Order: sequence, then structure tokens, then C-alpha cells
Amino acid sequence: MMNKYSFIVPIYNTEKYLNKCLDSILNQTYKNFEVIIINDGSPDNSINIIKDYQARYNNIIVIDEENGGLSVARNNGIKAATGNYLIFVDSDDYVELDLLENIEKEIEDVDVLRYQVIMESDDGTKKLECKEDGFATTNGFDAFRYLGNYYFVEPAWCYAFKRSYFIDNNFYFKKGVYHEDFGLIPYVIYKARRVKSVSYLGYHYVIRKGSIMTTDDYKKTVKKAFDMLEQYKTLRLFSKNMGKKNNLDDYYLSYISNSVIVKARELKGDEKKIYIYELKKLKVFDGVLVNTKKRRLKKKLMKFNLNLYLKVVR
Repeated sequence: MMNKYSFIVPIYNTEKYLNKCLDSILNQTYKNFEVIIINDGSPDNSINIIKDYQARYNNIIVIDEENGGLSVARNNGIKAATGNYLIFVDSDDYVELDLLENIEKEIEDVDVLRYQVIMESDDGTKKLECKEDGFATTNGFDAFRYLGNYYFVEPAWCYAFKRSYFIDNNFYFKKGVYHEDFGLIPYVIYKARRVKSVSYLGYHYVIRKGSIMTTDDYKKTVKKAFDMLEQYKTLRLFSKNMGKKNNLDDYYLSYISNSVIVKARELKGDEKKIYIYELKKLKVFDGVLVNTKKRRLKKKLMKFNLNLYLKVVR
């Protein structure tokens, strides 16, 4: 019997979290799934933990490779997957035991299904439920009318994707960049024929010190911002190539524009000045929606004084 779902789990230096992650996947109440584990050249004890699980479960496929980064690991996981749907899980996070059971109720004839996220500290003492109402099945273009209001939009780990849709469109994560999800997932959603969101809280995003997205290294912070800006250019080009309307009602364009604009908040000094200059040169502000009075005022403020806008607007 073909697997209905393929979990794709890239692993690098997360031995402290790995057991909890894999236990949450392998003990799903819905059983028709496989787990693709990609050991991305992890120097810690992760590979031995993985081999122990592989010896005990017959639905695990292990790919052991030299370190190539998260994007390469995910892309190789997609190539190895055989399930009808792809689910990405970061190895320092975990999922609810009934994740697949709840997805199965909603997934029929959907290209992309979104579920909700619980953010928590790595010691489990602080939790924030990022719960949204969700929305009924719609096309990807119109989905951004709702997604733009969500806490998370582009992370791959809060969606289930139809594998045939992913493969047929040759989707892949870009190698060697930060925010690789931002460079791909909005386009995956935008191009989809059928997108749906459910209010079910299924994914636990663990915020740990020293992870890629929480690094204190300012050089990496700068690279993350400018990597995101480069991927914005590609995302904007995608929308033009789709041939859909690209006017004041384009929520997709507004979402990607707002995403790179607020990224300036993380920069300082000359880096911030250069980043804002690039925003203006690319006419990023022109992509922001102005279909309400509040949005018109916000757009005027960000174009007049972005630093002030970033201080007063959240």
C-alpha cells in the first residue's frame, strides 16, 4: 500500500530535541505514513539516535549526507518521498499525535492545507497559541486575502502539500540562503488551484537559543535580511509571470512587500540605510495595499519615514 503522507525531517545538531520530535511523528494515531530523515552531516550524536529509531520502525528512510544546508536536505527528502502529501518538520520542533488524523479529515482534493502553530520556549515554560479561524477551500491567489492576517504564512512546517503538485511544478528550496521558506512557499500557495486552512493547532515551534532563526550574530542577521530581499525579487517576478491581475487588489504582492519592509527593523547603521535604499530602488512600497483608510495612512508613513513607521507599527 502506498504511503498517504511523507514526513520530511532534516537534522543538524539537534540531538537534545530529536527524541521528542521523532516520537511525536512515529506515534501518530493515523498510521499510513513514512518518515524521511536527512542527516545533514550533523557532528553530534544525531546519527546514532536516528539509527536506533530505524532499527525499531520499518517506515523510516534515512539519508546520510555531507552538510549542505537545510534547503539541500529538504530537496533530497522530497526526491525520496513516496507519499501523496509532504509534511515538513524541523528536528527541534514536534507535532501533535493526532496531526495526521486531523489533516486526513480536510485534505481531499487540496493542493495546500494549512494548520496552526503553538510557539514555545525550549524548556516548555512559555507557550503561545497562534490560532486562526482558517478559511474554506479557495484558489491560491485569493488565499492571500486571509493569509496576510496570519501570524505565520511562509514556513513550510505549517502546511501539508500535495506531492504531485510539488513535483509537477519543479518546486525546490534555494540553496545557500536564509529564509528559504520565504523564497518558495508564498509562490507555492499563490500558484495552487485549491488552498484550505483549518483552525487545528498541530505544530509546536520550539524557539531555542542558537538556532538559525534566533542567532545573536549580527552578520548573520544582515545576511538574512538581504537574502530575503533577493528572494522578494524572485517572488515578484513569479507573480508577473503568472499573468494574474497585479493591482491594488493583489494581496500576494502586498504580503511579500510588507514582509521585506518590516525586515528593516532588525538592521542598524549603514546596513539599514543601504537596505532602505534598496527598498526604494525596487519600488517595494508600491506593492503595499491601500484599499482601506488605515492602509493608506500606513503606506504614506512608511514612504515618508520608514524608521518612524517601524517604531510605531507592529
